[in-house]
Amino acid sequence: MGYKKLSHCYIGKINTDRSHFTGFLKNPTFINETIVITNSQIQDLLNEIALNNCEKAYKKLFMEMHESLTAFAFSILKSSEDAEEVVSDFFVSIWQRRVSLPAIENPRLYFFIGVKNTSLNKLTSNGRNRLPSDIEWETSLKSVFFNPEELLLSAEVVKKIMAAVNELPARCKTIFKLVKEEGLKYAEVAKLLDISVKTVEAQMAIALRRIKTHSEFKNQFPELHSLLTQKK
Repeated sequence: MGYKKLSHCYIGKINTDRSHFTGFLKNPTFINETIVITNSQIQDLLNEIALNNCEKAYKKLFMEMHESLTAFAFSILKSSEDAEEVVSDFFVSIWQRRVSLPAIENPRLYFFIGVKNTSLNKLTSNGRNRLPSDIEWETSLKSVFFNPEELLLSAEVVKKIMAAVNELPARCKTIFKLVKEEGLKYAEVAKLLDISVKTVEAQMAIALRRIKTHSEFKNQFPELHSLLTQKK
């Protein structure tokens, strides 16, 4: 379902102090749904922000992207406080550059790259200046990337599959999560992590082999096997 134009936009200077974002998170009006926001939906919100100075769209965008971006920042910084600060700073920059937002061609990838660069700048200020080789993006059961009920999977099978994901090597798990949970294409993941598409393909193959060792789902659950092996 696409986003409709948001009414009652606040026109004026928004408060971009970091404490303002904490208010967003505590506001029950803007609760994240489990469905990943699409590029077109993000673009609709960016247009509202750019064209109407819409604070409601700004809050909505923050709430929709906060969990994913903070988790990605944490995978680089290994600090919850620093990750929250990085995402807040990035959203401040989004508001400050709002006039140019409609020109962004791939907003979802743009956000991830922006948070990565902001995180690297944070590392530089702490005496480090390169992306760690041991990025690990924590995966939990709430980030199941398929519908167990629709595929008639038992809780035990789901547990085994997610255990396999959790046990993947750090980079492999990051790539798998970016593709299967965040919906990025192989080429987009390659650009984000500064690796080749072939590397993404190889890491995805490793992930699928690891999952298969936990559950022989190819014959038992062909729909899930097809979902997992679908190349983007």
